[in-house]
Amino acid sequence: MTEHLYAVDGRGMSSLQESLSPESSITTPSQKLRWSEYGAPQPGFVVHPATALDVSKTVQWANENNVSFLLQNGGNGWANTFSIDGKGIVIQLDNLRSVTFNEHGTQTTIGGGALIGDVVPVAAAKGSLALTGTCNCVGALGAILGGGYSSLGGQFGMGVDDVLSLEVVKANGEIVILSSTALTTQEDKELFWAMRGAGPNFGIVTSAVLMTHPVPKEDLFAWTGPLTFAPSQLENVISAIQSIKFGPKMALSLSLLNLGGPTVFVTPFFHGSTEEGRLAFKTLLDIGPLTDKTGDVPYESWNAGSDIACIKGGRRPTIGVGLVKMDTISWRAVYDVWAELIQQSGAERSSVLLNVVPMDKARKVPGSSSAFPFRNLNFHATMTASYADTAFDTSAIEYLKRARALWQAKDGLKCHGTYINNAFGDESLETVYGESLSRLKTIKQREDPHNRFNQWFPLA
Repeated sequence: MTEHLYAVDGRGMSSLQESLSPESSITTPSQKLRWSEYGAPQPGFVVHPATALDVSKTVQWANENNVSFLLQNGGNGWANTFSIDGKGIVIQLDNLRSVTFNEHGTQTTIGGGALIGDVVPVAAAKGSLALTGTCNCVGALGAILGGGYSSLGGQFGMGVDDVLSLEVVKANGEIVILSSTALTTQEDKELFWAMRGAGPNFGIVTSAVLMTHPVPKEDLFAWTGPLTFAPSQLENVISAIQSIKFGPKMALSLSLLNLGGPTVFVTPFFHGSTEEGRLAFKTLLDIGPLTDKTGDVPYESWNAGSDIACIKGGRRPTIGVGLVKMDTISWRAVYDVWAELIQQSGAERSSVLLNVVPMDKARKVPGSSSAFPFRNLNFHATMTASYADTAFDTSAIEYLKRARALWQAKDGLKCHGTYINNAFGDESLETVYGESLSRLKTIKQREDPHNRFNQWFPLA
């Protein structure tokens, strides 16, 4: 039975509970509230609203009682910018996880708390493709509001470009509908622009309508799966990735994992037949992988390979970078940093991840159409230090910063850029928000003058 609680630091939680719908609840935080415990918020209570009106009432109550709050759906974000303590609350959208499609499968309405793993099976059953990330445990809309990279991005672009409308609870608790077709004021236009790329600074999305892509049954399959390579083959793998002409049906991830020894895992993705996929990635396959477990995979299983990474708990600070090009020398140097890290007691499961999505389709959309700033980036890399002992925190961050410096020295950029969903929190705001920063700050001053949304790479 859900435990209902009635006081937090004398701020009258009982009054909030009484104002919410019967299906909502207020609980104590679970031990594993978030994917990473490093820098994680430590709220006094967690509010589980059941409706958009419940979210609105919670925000109003928090404003009236000067209580800090953080919106959460999947809990996978790892920024070190969280400051919620026992006097604050988390607004957990786990009761708002509905996923529905229109008759023809061209649109889906997704609840603010829906995970990617909620969206994919419904989309598959409808015979329609939705732009989601590649980890089932990640909040679907959280990923999209940051930009929304997808294995299908080469064909359909960024997830943020598929957003048709948003139901948003603003900083004052007002519920508004923002859309690309029914904008009534200039302020609404500006807010809709800002939400798509920097949403957590401006409001809580309780539901969204997204464009989806109906396909014939044969297009609900893709050629994908892991290839493994020896560490000695890393330069050849990096060179191959750099040289491949990524067509619209292609995507790829590369991981450095320590599973019985350092291993280079590469997961190619081709939205088509096995024959086409193997031909498209011939340069990579010709290197001679140690193992090849690729095959014809149904849509609902495309993300299965990342399920092992979805276990919550433990300390997992992560630092990410955006790259224009791949460089074998810097990648070998990063490998050496990672190889040293995994030799440290308790940090053996630390990892590196690279994601590649062709951007030609995304670049056909004007960069000014949303606040998402980095359509010029071709590659996104992260290193995660995974351990349990808080005494290792300082050393872990040193390893991550060493890797970031190596990547950024060869990133091919005049000014560094990092996808907001991969950022750490010590970067400059220009690195996270790019050319959108100035405009975002202006909108922030108008929409949230008291800086109530201040936990996710805050703009004020």
